[in-house]
Amino acid sequence: MASMMFTDCSSAATSRLIPLHRRTGAVFLRHCVGQLRLRTTSSERSCSTLSVRSSSSPTPVVSADANSEAAASAMVIDGKAVAKKIREEIAVEVSRMKDSIGLVPGLAVILVGDRKDSATYVRNKKKACGSVGINSFEVHLPEDSSEGEVLKFVSSFNDDPSVHGILVQLPLPSHMNEENVLSAISCEKDVDGFGSQNIGELAMRGREPLFVPCTPKGCIELLRRYNIEIKGKRAVVIGRSNIVGMPAALLLLGEDATVSIVHSRTKNPEDITRQADIIISAVGQPNMVRGNWIKPGAVIIDVGINPVEDPKAPRGYRLVGDICYEEARSVASAITPVPGGVGPMTIAMLLSNTLLSAKRIHNFR
Repeated sequence: MASMMFTDCSSAATSRLIPLHRRTGAVFLRHCVGQLRLRTTSSERSCSTLSVRSSSSPTPVVSADANSEAAASAMVIDGKAVAKKIREEIAVEVSRMKDSIGLVPGLAVILVGDRKDSATYVRNKKKACGSVGINSFEVHLPEDSSEGEVLKFVSSFNDDPSVHGILVQLPLPSHMNEENVLSAISCEKDVDGFGSQNIGELAMRGREPLFVPCTPKGCIELLRRYNIEIKGKRAVVIGRSNIVGMPAALLLLGEDATVSIVHSRTKNPEDITRQADIIISAVGQPNMVRGNWIKPGAVIIDVGINPVEDPKAPRGYRLVGDICYEEARSVASAITPVPGGVGPMTIAMLLSNTLLSAKRIHNFR
């Protein structure tokens, strides 16, 4: 079995790339490894098979009530279908904007280095922009570029009226100060929503950030589009990263859920998670959350996307989430698959934020 780690993560299609492995909390590791080692036979094999069913229509009403009985197999929350619908809606608005005022939203991406995964994500974003009619601008700099060169392009895009959204693909090379680069992006074009002003506004009651971070926004949008009630429910967010965990918890609070955050120093994480009507997991550890962590009838949003070795797979590996899918779907009432759940929503929310920025800048309604 793979060694236990508890890390911050984002979706594979996230607007920013997060390394799969970060420094973890030893306390949590010692606590959880002992629990997981007890389940290395049949339950491990059940987690190794992702049999994903797709939902034909992302509009049913799903109960996240603690007293509801889970179906024999949980309903699959189809992120692909929802993201496709959102892209269609965005394309209509982009076309309307172009016809009305002759303007097309623009998204600029800065990529530094030659990481294949980063390059793949940037290509996916460019393709997604093209599918909805958004202009895509890309700068690809060599690994040994200076921080000043990156800042120069950020400044140029800040001043470019044809660019309405800017993101810098992470991770940056180690010789660059990530905070310096990201803070240089204009707040009005921070479509990733990670700037201190946007996060600060998100954290304050009665305030509205200019942009909500894409992956957490996608999680909440999935719940809304499936008519899953959030108000008054107990929600647990597993992971406290600035990119997913913390903003997801803040969004759930804004929807009037009662929220707990499980992290690397949490004692008895299984007991806390088992109380949840809604679980959002974003830690980057394959199959960490087992079926006995889940309350019957809970709704599960799995942000984790983790490569695990699989000799039978064409690429020698396959992708799994933080949640043991086969165990969880026999307990939960609804669950997102991996892949095909949160990932497609992240890019859809990036496009949505870019359109929102263009509308705001040009006062287009």
